[in-house]
Amino acid sequence: MNERKAQVWAGIDAGKGHHWAAVVDETGATLWSKKIDNDESTILTALGEILGLADEVHWAVDISGTSSALLLALLAAHGQQVVYVPGRTVNRMSGAYRGEAKTDARDAYVIAETARHRSDFATIDVPAQLAADLALLIAHRSDLVADRVRMINRLRDVLTGVFPALERAFDYSSQKGALVLLTGYQTPAAIRRRGRARLTAWLANRSVRGSDTVAATALEAAQAQMTALPGEDVAAQIVADLAGQILALDDRLKRIDKQISETFRSHPQAKIIESLPGMGPILGAEFVVAAGDLSAYVDAGHLASAAGLVPVPRDSGRRTGNLHRPKRYSRRLRRVFYMSAQTSMMREGPNRDFYLKKRGEGCKHVQAVIALARRRASVLWALLRDGRVFTSAPPVTQAA
Repeated sequence: MNERKAQVWAGIDAGKGHHWAAVVDETGATLWSKKIDNDESTILTALGEILGLADEVHWAVDISGTSSALLLALLAAHGQQVVYVPGRTVNRMSGAYRGEAKTDARDAYVIAETARHRSDFATIDVPAQLAADLALLIAHRSDLVADRVRMINRLRDVLTGVFPALERAFDYSSQKGALVLLTGYQTPAAIRRRGRARLTAWLANRSVRGSDTVAATALEAAQAQMTALPGEDVAAQIVADLAGQILALDDRLKRIDKQISETFRSHPQAKIIESLPGMGPILGAEFVVAAGDLSAYVDAGHLASAAGLVPVPRDSGRRTGNLHRPKRYSRRLRRVFYMSAQTSMMREGPNRDFYLKKRGEGCKHVQAVIALARRRASVLWALLRDGRVFTSAPPVTQAA
């Protein structure tokens, strides 16, 4: 322990309240293994002890999210590079070592040993301020969207129990006027008492588009049900409360979408990313967060592979050319390319032409969209490499 090593490998099993770090040498022997509380002073103390063990320390962690944010920031501040070892890899590598115990110390040791044997893991870069802001905003927006979906499902379920005709009459996920209606009227009797003319005026005073159509549809549903169902009064209160919460949530989503757009457009490459058809500011921000450092992708194939758009072979013996969908890729990056491809192929242009070409070759809808997403990954990588915006006409090739 007193002899300073040339190089060691430090594996960290990250957690919310504390981490566990294990350090191994070239032979796999454990030199240091301790629990580290997730606070700055404790991490700095452990960092000093580990750096004192060897001239070069190779760091590896199994979590690169919020739990390890402070740890990664302190390591970056001290000029240390950290690689990311996926949890699935750690789980499989655990079976290669003796024993079946599952402890933080063992996991940290396996992480260190895995990093010692493999040198192809991706390096974790502490995001810049802009990327960190976008990551927080995108995560918050995803939570709000999930809350909205849950509330709408709950509203439809409660409304079906007392007024099924009105539940069928509107699409509450996209019709704001229907939600405004539910804040004031939730039962057939209340809508019939109000009448079409007064209900139209009530909706118009609340800036509902097509107030007459909404009122007519609601009155038609009320005329179709004359029976008051059990629990109608309590259900009406719940429906009104849910409708008000959804409308308030829509306002919050509008504000955060505006904030995401303003933050994303301050990115130096925002104009290039947004110029690609189907890639708006929200998907563009998600791309910046999911892709990370764009210089890490040496070519378009690496970017497409990271998004899971490149099939992987599963050949064995005489079976060749057996291509399958990959299992290890960035789900967020794949979503960005898939959603932008699906949006772009709805409008006339080269994206729709390529989609129709693939459909003509016998591809199903999903297959054609994935093929289009793969092509768009190459286009976007080339645009970012050349620093130019997208144009429908290909650039003119100039002689050397």
